[in-house]
Amino acid sequence: MQINIEIKARCHDREAMKSRLLELGADYAGLDQQQDIYFQCAHGRLKLRSGNIENSLIFYDRDNSNNPKKSLVSFHNPSPGHNLQEIMTRALDVLVSVNKKRMIFFLENSKFHLDEVEGLGEFVEIEVIDDTGLIAEEKLRSQCHKYLQLLGIQPEDLLSSSYSDMLINMKNGNNQ
Repeated sequence: MQINIEIKARCHDREAMKSRLLELGADYAGLDQQQDIYFQCAHGRLKLRSGNIENSLIFYDRDNSNNPKKSLVSFHNPSPGHNLQEIMTRALDVLVSVNKKRMIFFLENSKFHLDEVEGLGEFVEIEVIDDTGLIAEEKLRSQCHKYLQLLGIQPEDLLSSSYSDMLINMKNGNNQ
């Protein structure tokens, strides 16, 4: 299991954010066209991600909060040509499908996403990652706050909900 401290925020200028990340020395991994299929589960969130860069079955559990939040994450990376989507959509109820274009960046133990989400708009995500179990949570939180400042992300742009929640709320006529 991996521990992340993460945020999601509205992004007003993806190209400017991309330039700033590159100025900070981030490595650009590329543009991924992703589909995340979210499944009904008893607690937490279960999604199957399909993309041209990232393909994973991901379970995570976290609170909804505008502030940097702790997320416990487990991954399974299926082999190419897997039929996991067929199995899971036949066995489990699908909540929602999220389609996005995602620019992926890495800097130290942090991952940055600049997302264009179908039906929702543009966003930035920061994930400060401990996949070793050796980094104190306070240090992870400190790193996340540092990147919030370095990227100029304003408190009013921080979001508490996942893309899946936003799409479900929109479908149900609730505005976020």
